[in-house]
Amino acid sequence: MFRLLRRTARHATVPQMPKKRRIPVIMATQHPDNARNPFWQSTGFVSAAEELEEAVVCFRDLSAEEVMWDFEGKYADEAVVDKLFSKHYAYFRKHLLGKEKFLTFRLPNVWKEKGYSLIRTLMVILTSEDIAHDLKFKARPLFEVILPMTERPEQLMYIQKSFQKLAHFKSKIFTHRSDSNTDHVEIIPLIEGVEDQLQIATLLTRYVALHKRFFHRNPTSLRPFLGLSDPALLNGLIPRVLACKVALSEIHRFGKTYKLSMYPIVGGGALVFRGGLSPTRARKFVSEYRGARTVTVQSAFRYDYPMPQVKKAILYLRGAVPKSRVQQVSKKDLRSLHAIIDLFSRVYRATVIGLLEEMRPLFAAVPKRRERREQAGRFAYHRYMGKHPLPRAIDFSAAWYSIGIPPEFIGLGRSLEALKESEMQILKKYYIHFEKDLTEAGRYLNRSNVEQLAKSNPFWRLILKDVELAEKILGVHFGPKTKTELLHSRLTSRLLRHRNNTKEAQRLIEETGKLRRSLG
Repeated sequence: MFRLLRRTARHATVPQMPKKRRIPVIMATQHPDNARNPFWQSTGFVSAAEELEEAVVCFRDLSAEEVMWDFEGKYADEAVVDKLFSKHYAYFRKHLLGKEKFLTFRLPNVWKEKGYSLIRTLMVILTSEDIAHDLKFKARPLFEVILPMTERPEQLMYIQKSFQKLAHFKSKIFTHRSDSNTDHVEIIPLIEGVEDQLQIATLLTRYVALHKRFFHRNPTSLRPFLGLSDPALLNGLIPRVLACKVALSEIHRFGKTYKLSMYPIVGGGALVFRGGLSPTRARKFVSEYRGARTVTVQSAFRYDYPMPQVKKAILYLRGAVPKSRVQQVSKKDLRSLHAIIDLFSRVYRATVIGLLEEMRPLFAAVPKRRERREQAGRFAYHRYMGKHPLPRAIDFSAAWYSIGIPPEFIGLGRSLEALKESEMQILKKYYIHFEKDLTEAGRYLNRSNVEQLAKSNPFWRLILKDVELAEKILGVHFGPKTKTELLHSRLTSRLLRHRNNTKEAQRLIEETGKLRRSLG
């Protein structure tokens, strides 16, 4: 097929991104939270080489419009576009990459991780444009990237300026081509900290000013990406929900003020703690995170549920997400929301720090589902809580759920008890499914495990107090209700007994994950 790449008459211009582009609703990601094997293979472990076919499956079989191609902490295939066009030429001739289907690179954050992959990823964007041009595909296949852990607008500008310089350098040095590359790349800031989400309007304001100063125009549109997973890991359930609500409100308010089209992305996993977007929870998610324009369907969403259910949920999301109207946060309530977030965060973090070392053997036992760089050695990078390195959010969530202590409950009861009545009303106003979510998570609580652990460590006693206070305040009783949940509880008791046996712990984490339809 690549005979089609013969040098033909060239045009001086290259395809540009249309001013009114299609905004994808469904972004399939490579987050390794699935407990079961993907329906298209049998091992459960997806190698870097297999991710190419996975992308095609997501586009073709699941109707995802966008696939995140992740270079952060991973060994990603840099020849992805070459291979997609070579192996699936007919499909991408009909469904143009960059116009109907979108492949969006998640870059390494060079301020957090060694930046060896950055220049490679940017060069792939340029060479992929060359390939599309030679194939006479009338769309630039790659034109947008995600910067994880964005904290400052200068980071976004650094990527864009670097890309522009690289595009000019390539055209200057490699003179065998008569056409030139587009020298601009759109950038998606992925905001993964609670404080950063609360201050998103400041970041966007400064970014637009810097963009206009350098490029002499405003961005065409913006797609701020609000992560749910890492804010939960770093601050707990309640702060991550409320911070996202504030951010969604601020994004839409910013768009109106600056007359910019805003298309926020909200990314979360299947379990409540990491976001609560699963095929069975699609309607709840849309009503909770109104104003999102793109949502992520991670591995557990796609592989731990029956295929008809997955397809039905994706069809619903594609229709409902673009129509949802944001829940505006009033300036009157904003101060109270900040106070609530601060309270829950402080109690959660103090408790987690006290239990991190005891939980590390379970974090390490979570089954690996993707080919990733190890979180040790020369290439390591971590999220931190103070000076304490943290596991990845999926491993953290999986470990807690698998011993029957959903992380939603860490610090919960004590924080609820400390709330004023007015603050409780504001919490419920902005966290719409607050009680339903906690009731759902509470079905995976193994009370006897908490009581047993509480005998040896005062921090476990605090979590037992959290459970008891939450039950009293909310008027509910947490625990398993169905046969599946009772079986889950029995397996969590077994895991507690074998938590220092890595092989058995790994098996039990996988088995409990299958029952709750997500590792973590």
